[in-house]
Amino acid sequence: MPGYRRQLYRDDAVVLRVQKLGESDRIITLLTRRHGRLRAVARGVRRTTSRFGARLEPFGHVDLQLAGNPDGPGSSLHTVSQVEGLQLYGKRFLGDYPRYTAASAIAETAERLTPVEREPSLRLFQLTLGAVRALADGTHAPTLVLDAYLLRGMALAGWAPALVECAVCGTRGRHRAFSVPAGGCVCPDCRPPGAAHPAPATIDLMAALTTGDWRVADTSEPASRRECSGLVAAHLQWHLERALRSLPLVDRSAGD
Repeated sequence: MPGYRRQLYRDDAVVLRVQKLGESDRIITLLTRRHGRLRAVARGVRRTTSRFGARLEPFGHVDLQLAGNPDGPGSSLHTVSQVEGLQLYGKRFLGDYPRYTAASAIAETAERLTPVEREPSLRLFQLTLGAVRALADGTHAPTLVLDAYLLRGMALAGWAPALVECAVCGTRGRHRAFSVPAGGCVCPDCRPPGAAHPAPATIDLMAALTTGDWRVADTSEPASRRECSGLVAAHLQWHLERALRSLPLVDRSAGD
């Protein structure tokens, strides 16, 4: 039939998730550089004779050839026809529970921040790739990498918490109250009932993670990190309107 042959195209991607399909196939969820989030069938990759099954594991950076229409509407599955591993980061922390669970939360967040398939999101791709690379390198505590990713991901989505001005009236200053429903730090005049009162060091840590000031982040105290993680998770899940399954599994004691 004319037009039956599917279009081939290339892209590089971070592997977010894999799911079994039938006896030997998998559905691979990918965050690509040029085509946003998409799902593709990798046929035969669960067989021991598969040429590229080991390359399509979570958290890897891969270069792929895909069959399908990259600009087509809907959520139809594409097909992986070729794949090369650029950096298989997941292999470097597969047995490290704190890093693995942080990476799982990053991957789930990336999916949730890309609700529309095949909608380009270059900045989120770069952010996700950088976070997974940082976990593989092990230069920062996993929870710091995760919280930095969540804060910057929320900024890309337009949900960044106010940290240097009142979330309600915009008055700049070092405000001591923090309200998730209000959007972040709030001044005394705008503070709603039930607002939290985090330590100043916690707000400083959130600001450092947002801007990439790792000198401040790496020297932060365990109490500040735990309080920061709680506020970041609450703020994210308020905007997502649904809890992330992977967040409760993250080992918050790592790096304390």
